[in-house]
Amino acid sequence: MIFDRALRREMSQVAGAVFVTLFTVMATTQSIRLLGDAASGKLASEAVLALIGFAALNYLPVLLSLTVFMSVLLVISRQYKDSEMVVWFASGQSLTAWVRPVMFFALPFVVMIAALSLGVSPWATAQSERYKARMEARDEAARIAPGAFKESAGGERVFFVETVAGDVASVQNVFVSSVVQGKLGVMVSRRGFTETVENGDRFLVMVDGRRYEGEPGRLDFKIMDFERYAVRIEQKAGRAPLDSTPKQLSTSELLAQRTNPNKGEFLWRIGLPLSAATLALLAIPLAFVNPRVGRSVNMLLAVLIYLVYSNCISITQAWVAQGRVGFHAAWWLVHVAMVLLLFVLFFRRLAVNRVFRAFARR
Repeated sequence: MIFDRALRREMSQVAGAVFVTLFTVMATTQSIRLLGDAASGKLASEAVLALIGFAALNYLPVLLSLTVFMSVLLVISRQYKDSEMVVWFASGQSLTAWVRPVMFFALPFVVMIAALSLGVSPWATAQSERYKARMEARDEAARIAPGAFKESAGGERVFFVETVAGDVASVQNVFVSSVVQGKLGVMVSRRGFTETVENGDRFLVMVDGRRYEGEPGRLDFKIMDFERYAVRIEQKAGRAPLDSTPKQLSTSELLAQRTNPNKGEFLWRIGLPLSAATLALLAIPLAFVNPRVGRSVNMLLAVLIYLVYSNCISITQAWVAQGRVGFHAAWWLVHVAMVLLLFVLFFRRLAVNRVFRAFARR
């Protein structure tokens, strides 16, 4: 009992460090991608944080699965490296005695992964797509940000405002460039504001400004001063909130609509908690380390097995979605193969340990 508590405590500490590292890497890569989209105008800058949050919820099942695997692997590898496993085997204990504490440690993670993959992650994916659709449907005025050039939805206008003057609807030092019938029009004004007329149309009204109009490459530009100039703000319809893809459907909807793509998605969702439990047990025999050699070899083998396992689940998901393999044959195929590998690895390690104990008794 004392051993179990000490082992779970050490695994929990390692799991915390591993998860923080993996989550930081995921958040950093997502931030770089989304900030790049925001810088290029494909995404509103205020949407970045929300989309990172949705992406985190989507990736959590995979991160937690890898956290469990790496935590068990690192803790038992340390036991081998510090020769604690030699004492363990010499006292007559078997490698199978590690199954109970490891499963007690992994079970809460497996339950969490199942809840996330079957419920939370599909919701986060659907909300992320709806949020993107809402951001894309905003009108041109809502896209204007102080100190940044913003292009209209159709690419016909470019807006720039220097500062916001108190009220968010009022701005100073406005620049608008537009192309109409091959003629370039550039307008600058000291201030501007938005105005809505009775029929619901919105206008950007510029006050005390100047307009330059002409054809690029020619010198006969027209220059006009104005006290008030209104530019109609295009209302962007945006794309629809998407025909829901299997990734966005809830698990109950997947079960109600049993198309091949939905079956493939359901296969992926149930595969995550099953793989997490299998990987936790696989880490026990894979964690063997020869203290004189180091643990780089077993780590490489463990990572390779994880990648093969994950890719095989993805491949069977694609086969089911394409109708090449039936769901009832595919859902257990990869997991049973990994369980057989688990028994082979345990048998191999147990055989080595029996030889070690026989040698120690001599």
